[in-house]
Amino acid sequence: MQHTCSRTCQHVDETNVGQWNLYTKIDKYNLQCYNEKHDGSAKEIFRAWDERLDRSKVVESDDDPELLFSIPFHGAVKITGICIIGENDPSHPNTVKLWSNSPGLRFDSAHGKAHQEIALTYDPSGTLAYQVNPTHFSRVTHLSLYFPSNFGDETTRIYYIGLRGEYLGEVQSKVVITTYEARPQLKDHKVDDLLTGSREIQ
Repeated sequence: MQHTCSRTCQHVDETNVGQWNLYTKIDKYNLQCYNEKHDGSAKEIFRAWDERLDRSKVVESDDDPELLFSIPFHGAVKITGICIIGENDPSHPNTVKLWSNSPGLRFDSAHGKAHQEIALTYDPSGTLAYQVNPTHFSRVTHLSLYFPSNFGDETTRIYYIGLRGEYLGEVQSKVVITTYEARPQLKDHKVDDLLTGSREIQ
């Protein structure tokens, strides 16, 4: 199939392939893919750039073309590009919708408006990179990818998904420590305050 670049698409810069290393920051244990034909197959398509052409690892949709990925990271990442390798036939996805930090996304809500929607073209060799909107993807702890359709096949097949960008570091969660009194101690309170309070109650 012939490729035609879109406005968001550009050819991969082979001198900076090291930027396609965000797969190492994915929490694969908690990664989920809805409607995958074989459980766990989606985790295998996020891998090193020099392994992108390995055709032994593939995720295929089950009974229709839809695939929905729920991708948590070990920390915050800045995503600048995405690369998607499919088959050189109608099973290749033709659209991807992206959401940042929406871990509860499911198929019913995925049909709504996304943070970004990209029209894909055939790319069986991983030569194309699609730019990601920095407005929504400059600090991401969870990424959702929804592939609603392909170029006409009954199921969708994806061999590789590459994420370009940089790791920003672990996210520090704020822990609030509160001390409760099991039994109020008189020495911890001013006597005048207690007397004032009792007079007000009367």
